[in-house]
Amino acid sequence: MAASDRLDRLRNDATGDAGEAAGFSLAVTAGAVAAVVSLPVVVLLARAADYGLGHLLGLVTQPSSVQVAVNSIVLTGITTVGCVLVGVPLAVLTVQTDLPFRRFWTVVGALPLVVPSYIGAFTFIAAFGPRGELADLLAPLGVERIPAIYGLHGAALVLVLFTYPYVFLTTRAALISFDGTLVEAARTLNHSRWESFKRVTVPQILPGVTAGTLLASLYALSDFGTPSLMRYEVFTQQIYVAQRSLGVPEGYPAMLSLQLLAIVAVVLALESRVGGSTTAYISRGARQPNRIELGAWKWPALAFCSLVAVLCLGVPLGVLGWWLYRGGETVFQFDPTVAWNSLKVAVAAALAATVLALPVAGYGARSSSALSTVFDRLTYVGYAVPGVVIGLALIYLTTSADLLTWWLPFGEDAVTGVVQSVYKTVPLLVFAYVVRFLPQAVGTVRSSVLQVDPKLTEAARTLGRSSSAAFREVTLPLIAPGVAAGAALVFLTTMKELPATLLLSPIGFETLVTYIWLVRGAGSYGAAAIPALVLVGVSALSMVVILAQERYNG
Repeated sequence: MAASDRLDRLRNDATGDAGEAAGFSLAVTAGAVAAVVSLPVVVLLARAADYGLGHLLGLVTQPSSVQVAVNSIVLTGITTVGCVLVGVPLAVLTVQTDLPFRRFWTVVGALPLVVPSYIGAFTFIAAFGPRGELADLLAPLGVERIPAIYGLHGAALVLVLFTYPYVFLTTRAALISFDGTLVEAARTLNHSRWESFKRVTVPQILPGVTAGTLLASLYALSDFGTPSLMRYEVFTQQIYVAQRSLGVPEGYPAMLSLQLLAIVAVVLALESRVGGSTTAYISRGARQPNRIELGAWKWPALAFCSLVAVLCLGVPLGVLGWWLYRGGETVFQFDPTVAWNSLKVAVAAALAATVLALPVAGYGARSSSALSTVFDRLTYVGYAVPGVVIGLALIYLTTSADLLTWWLPFGEDAVTGVVQSVYKTVPLLVFAYVVRFLPQAVGTVRSSVLQVDPKLTEAARTLGRSSSAAFREVTLPLIAPGVAAGAALVFLTTMKELPATLLLSPIGFETLVTYIWLVRGAGSYGAAAIPALVLVGVSALSMVVILAQERYNG
């Protein structure tokens, strides 16, 4: 027995030592991934430092720069408020009321998320612009001019219509998990239904609403296509124009990018303050409150849902379908290779992001150290940074290798040769996608790892399996659904990414989004029908992920 005990002790000690070694290796790998995906922001800061603080401050205080900042803040604020005004009532109607066909309206309410906002923008211009379909229909009636859709109101309208699902989905999730007995307790204290909603429901769902508004705000700040099409000058549009134009002040694109990053940081801080100060109790055995009977309000509620559906789905799909039906002469011929290029880079980005997410998510799920938190947060930097800024930073990186020589342990010539060889290449484009969308894979993988009992891995280790073998044979099969979901999310968002693709695509390498942007710029909207419908159709696959994780209630 003594010999057996000593053998078990030695085996446990060996397993513990191997576990510590595996944990250290996992931490190093996670740290390396976090460092690599943070590289574009580091490069941007290094480039800005080269111009000097005085020069940058001079650019910031220019009237044009101030106007761009004001425009961006105003558009983001209006979009955020509009998303709340549309998304929260729609979530309440589909969860807590007796609205007819609630499941149908739930799916319809989420579907606008699959329509890229820039496709929504140019279909709205085609429908409601000065020379659009509506103007043509009204001309025989003597209406010679309709209100212009361009400018702030047009950009805000489109962004709200195709961004509100962020608020709708997060609010709906909070309402589904909400303990209805709290509302009933408030009602027994003679609170009206409205008072119960304000005092009980709102504080409980506020974290969900805040999470949705954060996503909507970041999207509004990072969107490039909609403001460009609506002729409204914001940071992303100005950065793209300045980067591709001659005669702009030196350092102007970098300065605009830093201003945009500063506003993003403020948005994140505000969200953390609002969301962090609110706690929500979720009872696992909670039941939904009694459904609110709409009564005569049923018809206005149905009209509201129908209006949202018509504007968000009817207009873009109707316009694209009409273009496809009408056809017409065009100098552009759609080449299926364009779709194949989009699929290739999206698959590559999804696979790369999934592989890189595994060590970050695994370390974050199995360690509660401050270091794991730092690594996890660093991977989210790219998601908060607009695609146009990431694209600009990678252009700086691949055209100015001296930005890296101060910290890389190689000579300047070696660094210059390596980084310049990847300028405007597919690998650089895929890297930009990974930086941008890695958090989507990290989040889903980490959630899956947290659901795996660590004792299962420990049992495999005691049976003589190595760390990699235990992960491959035990953990990976259990987290496979989460890994697949993360890869699907990265794939679908990569398919729609516009600014980074425009800036970094190799010459002659067309994708669906670059082709759509090309024919749009040439005014040949009809030629965009097929690629736009293909893109929307592929993006609609995201509903499979959403429906798989949603718990619809009758």
